[in-house]
Amino acid sequence: MAHYELIKVEGRAKRGRFHTVHGIIETPVFMNVGTVGAIKGAVSTEDLEEIGTQVELSNTYHLHVRPGDKIVRSLGGLHKFMSWNRPILTDSGGFQVFSLAGLRKIKEEGVYFQSHIDGHRIFMGPEESMQIQSNLASTIAMAFDECPSSVAEREYVEQSVDRTTRWLKRCKEEMARLNSLPDTINREQLLFGINQGAIYEDIRIRHADEISELDLPGYAVGGLAVGETHEQMYHILDEVVPHLPQNKPTYLMGVGTPANILEGVDRGVDFFDCVYPSRNGRHGHAYTNHGRMNLQNAKYEQDERPVEEGCQCPACRRYSRAYIRHLLKAKEMLGMRLLVLHNLYFYNHLMEEIRLALDEGRFSQYKKMRLAGFEEGEE
Repeated sequence: MAHYELIKVEGRAKRGRFHTVHGIIETPVFMNVGTVGAIKGAVSTEDLEEIGTQVELSNTYHLHVRPGDKIVRSLGGLHKFMSWNRPILTDSGGFQVFSLAGLRKIKEEGVYFQSHIDGHRIFMGPEESMQIQSNLASTIAMAFDECPSSVAEREYVEQSVDRTTRWLKRCKEEMARLNSLPDTINREQLLFGINQGAIYEDIRIRHADEISELDLPGYAVGGLAVGETHEQMYHILDEVVPHLPQNKPTYLMGVGTPANILEGVDRGVDFFDCVYPSRNGRHGHAYTNHGRMNLQNAKYEQDERPVEEGCQCPACRRYSRAYIRHLLKAKEMLGMRLLVLHNLYFYNHLMEEIRLALDEGRFSQYKKMRLAGFEEGEE
């Protein structure tokens, strides 16, 4: 069975090791986002292995719509389908309830919404989300929740959070049932609960206390990085993380920039994911130790240096800024691919450095040094 080993603590920052059926996850960790079972930007499974990816994250809703979770199950589950043998986390479809606001209707039993692809009617509730994720056979399945807007009225947020708690209990029951079936592909699938409550700290704290009692393998803080300020996000983490079990992984969903990650680690977060490195890479932006740089800029036209001196990613080991800029301008896919690889390597390597700093008891100095570097900017 999975278990989380707390190796070291510095302030609230945690250095951990999460043992799963698909291998050990060293935390803090950044999960590389492959929404439909692939990282956007023509990144292969071999690439993910080469750049040090520990966990790949895929999307329940998108894989349910296409190719269909039953098809993935018939092909042996997502690990076999993708040819990836390390851990996979699948989100629950709950965030799409938030992002597809114009296409959905929320009821107690679940959510009715239309496919963004062909408009056909879909129903997803806690049981359906667990069944889809069981078919995908991911390592970690996320509970089905509603992600209320950060500017939603207090009364609405209270009702939404209460419903999310009821849905979580249904998720837990359904997951236990699915894991007991002899033909389930991954009978060791883990369920993480999700804390919600917008920016109302008292609702967040009450919800964290309630879901902690369910003794799940891990817990996420959801509904942040959806419009509130960074200061509000950090304040919520300061208030809420102490109310989640320290001896379980804590996952901050959909966050964020390298600075956000350092601040999150400092507040006790173990798991992160975000589309920024791949999305920004596809638009010509590279993350470096000195901030973000835009390779579309004319000043790189004859720049023979790698994106970042000393970087060991596949792009920096071989190609110049000038060449990558040319590829971007010529709209060649290779330019996007190289920058996505660089950015994901940068994030994965940042997490390695964070873990080492925690191992050596110097995280606070490391954080200070890194934040100062990012503020230099290189645009």
